Amino acid sequence: MNKFNVILGNEILTVSVLAWFLAQTLKVIGVLIKYRKLDFRRFVGSGGMPSSHSAFVCAMSFGVGENMGYESPLFGVCVVMSLIVMYDAAGVRRAAGKQAVVLNKLVNEIDTNLVEERLKELLGHTPVEVLVGGILGIILAIFYI
Repeated sequence: MNKFNVILGNEILTVSVLAWFLAQTLKVIGVLIKYRKLDFRRFVGSGGMPSSHSAFVCAMSFGVGENMGYESPLFGVCVVMSLIVMYDAAGVRRAAGKQAVVLNKLVNEIDTNLVEERLKELLGHTPVEVLVGGILGIILAIFYI
C-alpha cells in the first residue's frame, strides 16, 4: 500500500478535514442567507460562525478518543491542544481583530489614500462561534468513527 492511500485511509485525519470543510461551507451559506451574496472568500477566510479551527481540532480529539480510547494519553494531549487553539481563536485572534478595526479607522481618518492597506478585521471568534465549531467537530467524530 502506498503512502497516499494510507493518508487517505486515516479516519482521524479524514474526519478532521471533513469538520473543517463543513464549518467553512456553513460560513458561506450563512453569508448567502444573511446578505443574499455568494462570497467564496468566506470558504478560506478565518473568523465567523462556526469556528472551523474548533471544529477541526475537536474532530481530531474525539476521533482519537473514539479510535484509541478516551483514557489514552494521546486523547489527553489532543484535548490540551484543542483547548489552546480554541482559547487562541476566542481570545488572542479576536483581540487582534478588534485592534485592526480601531487601527483601520485611525488610518482612514489620517489618510484616505491608505484605504487599500486595511488590516484584516475578521480574525477571531466569539465564544459562541468557538463552542458551535467544537460541538460540530465532536458530533462528526462520534458519528464518523
